Amino acid sequence: MTLMLVSVTASSFFFFFYFFIFLFFDLQVVNGIEIYSMKIDSKVTSRFAHNVITSRAVNRGNVPKEVFFDVELPKTAFITNFSMTIDGVTYPGTIKEKEVAKKQYEKAVSKGQTAGLVKASGRKTEKFTVSVNIAAASKVTFELTYEELLKRQFGKYEMFIKVKPKQLVKDFEIEVNIFEPQGITDLEAEGTFITNDLQNVIQKTFSDKKGHISFKPTLDQQRTCANCSQSLLDGDFIVKYDVKRTTPDNLQIVNGYFVHFFAPTNLPKLPKNVIFVIDISGSMAGREIVQTREALLKILDDIKEDDFFNFILFGSEVRTWRETLIKATPENLDEARKFVQGINTEGMTNLHGGIMRGIDMLNAAHEGNLVPKRSASIIIMLTDGQPNVGISNTEDIQAHVKKAIEGKYPLYNLGFGYGVDYSFLEKMALENKGLARRIYPDSDAALQLQGFYDEVSNPMLTDVELNYPENEISDLTRNSFKHFYDGSEIVVAGRFIDNNQNSLTVDVRGEGANDALSYTTKQDAEQTAKAFQEQEYIFGEYIERLWAYLTIEQLLEKRIAATGEEKENLTAEALDLSLKYKFVTPLTSMVVTKPEENDNQDGIADKPIEGMDIFTILLSLRIDGDPHFIISVPQKDDAICFNINENPGAVLNLIKDPVTGITINGELIGDKIVNNDAKIQNTYFGKLGIANKHLDLKLTVTPEKITLQNGNEQTGFTWLDSVTLQQEGLTLIINRKKNLVLKMGSGASFVIVLHQVWKKHPLHQDFLGLYILESDKLSEQTHGLLGQFFHPIDFTILEIHPGSDPKKPDATMIVKNNELTVTRGWQKDYRTDPTHGLDVPCWFVHNNGAGLLDGVHTDYIVSSLF
Repeated sequence: MTLMLVSVTASSFFFFFYFFIFLFFDLQVVNGIEIYSMKIDSKVTSRFAHNVITSRAVNRGNVPKEVFFDVELPKTAFITNFSMTIDGVTYPGTIKEKEVAKKQYEKAVSKGQTAGLVKASGRKTEKFTVSVNIAAASKVTFELTYEELLKRQFGKYEMFIKVKPKQLVKDFEIEVNIFEPQGITDLEAEGTFITNDLQNVIQKTFSDKKGHISFKPTLDQQRTCANCSQSLLDGDFIVKYDVKRTTPDNLQIVNGYFVHFFAPTNLPKLPKNVIFVIDISGSMAGREIVQTREALLKILDDIKEDDFFNFILFGSEVRTWRETLIKATPENLDEARKFVQGINTEGMTNLHGGIMRGIDMLNAAHEGNLVPKRSASIIIMLTDGQPNVGISNTEDIQAHVKKAIEGKYPLYNLGFGYGVDYSFLEKMALENKGLARRIYPDSDAALQLQGFYDEVSNPMLTDVELNYPENEISDLTRNSFKHFYDGSEIVVAGRFIDNNQNSLTVDVRGEGANDALSYTTKQDAEQTAKAFQEQEYIFGEYIERLWAYLTIEQLLEKRIAATGEEKENLTAEALDLSLKYKFVTPLTSMVVTKPEENDNQDGIADKPIEGMDIFTILLSLRIDGDPHFIISVPQKDDAICFNINENPGAVLNLIKDPVTGITINGELIGDKIVNNDAKIQNTYFGKLGIANKHLDLKLTVTPEKITLQNGNEQTGFTWLDSVTLQQEGLTLIINRKKNLVLKMGSGASFVIVLHQVWKKHPLHQDFLGLYILESDKLSEQTHGLLGQFFHPIDFTILEIHPGSDPKKPDATMIVKNNELTVTRGWQKDYRTDPTHGLDVPCWFVHNNGAGLLDGVHTDYIVSSLF
């Protein structure tokens, strides 16, 4: 479950499978607005969580003010309700089919009314934002409800609550009530911000079937110090629990629906046969390959002696560590560590060759009886780019892989960074009984890789089937599973053909390490009814809703790999259930109607789709100077700017577009003389590298020369030349001593401006500026220090006030749910006047763009220009 505060605009919204419930409060505080109450009320019944987030605010000022309600939701959650109550009048949200909602939204936009926003934000969460103006001395109450089935991982159900109210809240409370018919074995609650004083504020009790967590700090307990106004509540609040397991499974029957939880314990672990297929193409150079090596070394420490393994590396060519799968003896593990330490990047991306080699190796190992008959085989593939050597058509690769695997082993695809075609990886994994996971290019990427391996490192059963009487059950969710992993849980739900039926028999089968698992279990409705006499813990027809949740989730998953009529049928079925049970899914939207100045405002809450953005593309972006980054925001008729302060020699990734194949990196230079007294050294771009891997083109630009490499051919120019070069896929124009214009294919145009200083200048050097035109020609997967802003950005400016420079006022900027102090200033645009430039007004974001950038600026440092 997850909580936050937010602002409203239109978007498209997909929640992805994860194993947590998140709550994240991010309270945007505006002068005169007091958030006086915030409560998260969570009821968990049989792993199904029903969460209500309520926040109350009052405008104590004498003029209208804007207040934001931001809620960060887990990607696995479905919003089921949202409402605002303003001065006693409630304005509800209603869930509609996406196209119907879109038309209503567009009608509101045509009147100039504001809208709602739900967009992808983090690894596990999506942001829901609503903003509303509150009249002087008025109150508003926000209430958001969402539901989610908690997944079991590493033997626990975990509720992860990110707490960040950004101000002291008079009435702040987190309350979690858990009811599990099997009984609760343990219950934990902890927080990263919990001090010794706050430890006693967490109230935790559980006995038999009931568990309760309460966290209700007073105003004084929230303070960072005795007389401080800053809140101590800033971090993660985590609740974990598990249930009693006297039998391998638990069946519950209520009102014609059933749910079956299967999680056997104390089974011997199966030996596993794992093949790591690793991308070592040039784009993995630097931090990515270092983190991959680090993760693989840690994984080798966890591989058990009964396991078999191998490494397959693919760049332009495919090579293997050993010709066959190797047993994980201490000697072989030592040799593997030496091999991993020597992995380096080279060439392009022969993804098809790498993954097919892995499948062939597993097939050969099983056919030749090189691995135990009772063992679990898996393929884990890691890539950061898209196939461009050998077979590069993704549909052809999917067809070949599916035919070669034939359902024998799951394929897990890990996409490193933002340059991958994630939809391709996801579809291929789902077609082969696996899943895809994005590995975020942060400092903990190695831990993300290791963490994923830990999830699948302990198989206990293969080919698990839970069979139910066909003449008694309809609308069954998925009931066959390739592997069951230790610490996880299989959940199956369905409904009875005869609503009055009150018993169910299940046949369970699977293959274990020593022998086959086979037994029959039976449950009747009367037993469940006795368990659920505590009605205070029940929220509606919870098992029916759990069935609907699972069914929709699995229909949407099947839809990813489906085509034609099958996809249409899956879509229609998922849409029908989404509307019936009022879930915001990728097929539905929640239309929010809210008042402002006696007029209605409509907004849409949509689930964002992984890797997609729904806004209009920015018209132009530019980098010049120290280096100054200027981001145009046409919908605001304004601009945002920031500087990057790094040492000379650092290479920054500016743009990386996996679809068009375009990458732009820039190397910094400094002043001729280093001022040791200066806190920050002036730096500029002294070298730019523009590459298109699909066209095999590279352009290197310095203030001295321009080098074009086309395949194996290399052509040199100087800034004294006047050149117009046109060839297949390329247009290059050099305007003597001024700028050059580059256009690759039908993509975006890039303008590089030459800045020359007096040759005998004692301090400064010549440098370069970069401008991007027609950025809409780049794909939605574009990222990088500059490329991330090709996905438009929304921001709000509040509280403009005098700054340290009388000519440059400061203000508060609300952007990406961060509250930043920004300064109004001007930057130079040198496109039309390379000598003097034109002054462009913008809001300057301090500290290397902190709070504006995805991650931190050091995430964009790469090892080389290409």
